[in-house]
This record gives sequence, C-alpha cells and structure tokens, in this order.
Amino acid sequence: MSSADAGTDAFIALGANLGDPLAALRRAATQLGTLGQVVGVSGLYRTAPVGGPPGQPDYLNAAAQLRTTLTAGPLLAALHELEAAAGRERHERWEARPLDLDLITHGDLISTHVSLTLPHPRAWDRPFVLAPLNDLNPDLRHPVTGETVRAALTRLGTDGVQRLGGPWLT
Repeated sequence: MSSADAGTDAFIALGANLGDPLAALRRAATQLGTLGQVVGVSGLYRTAPVGGPPGQPDYLNAAAQLRTTLTAGPLLAALHELEAAAGRERHERWEARPLDLDLITHGDLISTHVSLTLPHPRAWDRPFVLAPLNDLNPDLRHPVTGETVRAALTRLGTDGVQRLGGPWLT
C-alpha cells in the first residue's frame, strides 16, 4: 500500500451532555472505526458548557484521531449521521446534546465553504477541545496560523476542564 492509499489523518472532537454521555462517547468512538482506522483516542474530560442556553449539565469530552480515505465533506456528513442516530436534533446553537462530533482538522485542508469550515473555526480557542487533542498530538499545528495545540492550550489555560482518571473505553 502506498502512502497515498493510507488515507488522511482527521482529528475529531467528541462531546455529550444528555442521556448517558459516557455510553454515547463509547459508542461513537467505536462507530468512528467504520469511517477509517481509529489511530488514537484521548483521555476523558468533564467540562462546563460554553455558550448556549443556561442550566445545561456538564459535558464529557474526548478526541479521536482517524485515518480515513473519506474526503472532508463525506466525513463530516458521516459524523452528522452518527449524531442523528444518537438522537441529536439541531434546534438552538450550542444547546445540550446527546452527541456532538466536530471535525477539527482533515490533514492540512483549509476550507471556508459555508458547509465545511476547516480547520474548525473555534477549536484553537476552546480548552475543552484542545485538552483532549493535546493527549493525541500536542504538536498538531493549526493549518492557517501554525500555532500548536500545546501552545494554544498554554495560552488559554485549562480552567473548567477536568481530566477524569482511568480508561473510559471498554
């Protein structure tokens, strides 16, 4: 197999705060394997909700590195299908949800299309995304700014981001 056939590394943020968030993240991490090879999965984090309606429960967050032959558009569509299968409905921005899967990067692809913005436009400003990404690849660079995950996390700090101990995938 040539390196061109090996696929592209995509980083995906996983989050949930409705129903059984741990079960939802476990199921999603397993289902990502249908979209390519899961190369790595971060630790599990508990974080306070950011934005959205008041009174939401805390989130569980993680990240996955997926090596996939899917291009970014079909991968994003597949992530949305997994969210819908988990019961996610989109009514209000940043509302509570049973599953949230965000495509953070897809290789070094830069896209400003209305339906696909890469890298994710807010990822490098969100500690709840960066802390799990830091587990996987602290030297991952933002394709536009060049800032590493490690540097962004140092810049922002980790207030409100609690790493939960022990293995979470069973």
